[in-house]
Amino acid sequence: MPAVSSSQTITQEFGLGTVTIKYSRPNLKGRNVFTELAPYGEVWRTGANDATIITFSEDVTLEGNAVKAGEYALFSIPGKENWTIILNRETKQWGSYQYKQAEDVLRFQVNASKLNDKAESFSIAFSDVMPTSAKLNLLWDVTKVAINMKTDVDSKIMAAIDEAMKGEKKPYFQAAQYYYDNSKDLGKALQWINAAEAADQKAPWLKYWKARILLKSGDKAGAVVSAKAGIEAAEARNLAEYIRLNKAVLLQASK
Repeated sequence: MPAVSSSQTITQEFGLGTVTIKYSRPNLKGRNVFTELAPYGEVWRTGANDATIITFSEDVTLEGNAVKAGEYALFSIPGKENWTIILNRETKQWGSYQYKQAEDVLRFQVNASKLNDKAESFSIAFSDVMPTSAKLNLLWDVTKVAINMKTDVDSKIMAAIDEAMKGEKKPYFQAAQYYYDNSKDLGKALQWINAAEAADQKAPWLKYWKARILLKSGDKAGAVVSAKAGIEAAEARNLAEYIRLNKAVLLQASK
């Protein structure tokens, strides 16, 4: 027989690691969520069947609360205006029948909001996923609960870049991109993108990133020269994407 509440496992790359959630998805079937399925004020397994399990491969923060890498049971207490989110040590349990608050690792509250479209199946989903931030969303019926996640990977990446630059294969391009994206030393970023470009003079993506770094540094004239060279290189390879991207830099530089 098909499972009444289907199971789902989702994994999201986040920072330098992953977040994995294993849960079961109950359906409304015409019932009232907060009186029949997940009553207000009561601890809920945040799904169906076994307790929902969330695993962090790296340390994170949830709504500003530090969480060590590891595996946790994800419980919640629904409310009309806000929910209590719970991380619990005991992951091997059915539902919340054996839940013990003494095993809680973390409790915090988040606001609940309204969905425009009704969600028949309970869903957990990631959104707004950036290199160091994301939202973990609980969605059911017309209710949405969004949990802000963050991770601090800058110190690890900076140390990795410094170490890699001592080796034979120096990651000039990737390091220049990281420095640009994270508003680091743009002078160093320019040195690195120049080194990458010297090794491949015909790569339109290198000229594009060089143009972006120059533009962010305030050198509009230099950015124009690099972007134009990027367009020529992209046309030679018939790479429409980099023709478009380099033209976008030219447009920015003209403002």
